[in-house]
Amino acid sequence: MSTDALDSGLPGRLAAIRARIASAAIRSGRSPEAVRLIAVSKTFGADAVRAAHAEGQLDFGENRVQEALAKQAETADLPLRWHLIGPLQSNKANKVPGAFAGLQSVHSLDLLARLSKAAVSAGVDLPVLIQVDLAHEATKSGLDEAELRHVLASARDLPGVRVEGLMLLPPYAEDPEQVRPWFRRLRDLRDTLLAEGVPPDQLRELSMGMSHDFEVAIEEGATIVRVGSALFGTRL
Repeated sequence: MSTDALDSGLPGRLAAIRARIASAAIRSGRSPEAVRLIAVSKTFGADAVRAAHAEGQLDFGENRVQEALAKQAETADLPLRWHLIGPLQSNKANKVPGAFAGLQSVHSLDLLARLSKAAVSAGVDLPVLIQVDLAHEATKSGLDEAELRHVLASARDLPGVRVEGLMLLPPYAEDPEQVRPWFRRLRDLRDTLLAEGVPPDQLRELSMGMSHDFEVAIEEGATIVRVGSALFGTRL
C-alpha cells in the first residue's frame, strides 16, 4: 500500500472505528472513554504510524520487539505510547522496560520475574497484562487459568512490574458472535477473581477484541481493543 493511498483512506477508517467503539461502549452501559484503542501497526511502516497520529491516535501495538524499536526510532519526535502485544521470549525481557508503555502478553511467572529484574535495573515501572489461555490452542501462548491466582499473588511481591489486567487471544471465527463466549469467559473470570479478593488494581483492564470482533468484545467488557487491518488495511 502506498503512502498516498494510506493517508487518503486512514482518517475515514479511524473515525469509523472510533464511532463503532463509542456505540458498543454505550450499548454496554459504559462511556466511550472507558475503552482504549490500540492501533496495531505491525508490518506497516512509520508513515502509517504518522498518518494515524495526525488523526489523534497515540497508542500503537507491535508484535515484535525489534520491529517496534526500529519504528520508535523513526517516530521519536512524536508523543506516542507503544505497547508490546505479541509473545515475548524470556531472553528479550531486558529490552522491554523503558521502551514500551506496557506489555500485554505475559504468559508465565518466570517471564514476569525477568521483567521485574529488568525494570528495576532500568529504574522504571512496567505495566503488564497477563495473557490467559482459555482455549488451549497449540499455536498460541498464555497462562493456564489454573495458574492465574498464584501468578497474580506472586506479582504483588515483584518490584518494577505492575499487573493491571488480563488479555485474551480467542479462537478465530468469522462470525463475531461465535467468539462472544470466550470474551464472556474472561470477563466472568475477572469478576470471580475480584469476588475472591484479588485487588481491583490488578484487574482493571481487559484487553480483548481485534478488527473483526472488537464490538462484541466491548459489549462483553473489554477496556482495550487491538485493531490493525480494519484501520491500516491489508497487511503488507
